[in-house]
Amino acid sequence: MSRQIFVNLPVKNLERSKAFFAALGFSFNPQFTNEQGACMVIDENHVYAMLLAEPFFQTFTKKSIVDTSKSTEVLVCLSCDSRAEVDDFVRKAVAAGGRVPNPPQDHGFMYGHGFEDIDGHIWELAYMDMSAAPKQM
Repeated sequence: MSRQIFVNLPVKNLERSKAFFAALGFSFNPQFTNEQGACMVIDENHVYAMLLAEPFFQTFTKKSIVDTSKSTEVLVCLSCDSRAEVDDFVRKAVAAGGRVPNPPQDHGFMYGHGFEDIDGHIWELAYMDMSAAPKQM
């Protein structure tokens, strides 16, 4: 059985968050999108992010929502096909209102960089050249 993953993220303003991620090239599945949440397609068959308006998100948990200006609950990492794609994602995120919390990291076989979306969630981007990777990590 093939599994799918749905990462659920609270957002302060759903329409603003949809516009931010659309500017990065993501689409949304209208079947699972309404005024309370949006199903962002990361990989057509396996990976999705559910952007949920904070009041709706809160109905799924008794715990408080993390203040992303002070704490990090999760790091979402997406693979990329090249170093250029990593850098392009970061450029688009900054142009759409995101910010860069850390400089890029170059480990030879692996290159990474990331951004914070407009709600403070951290998205890491990584390119790995498996032909140059160490035999054992």
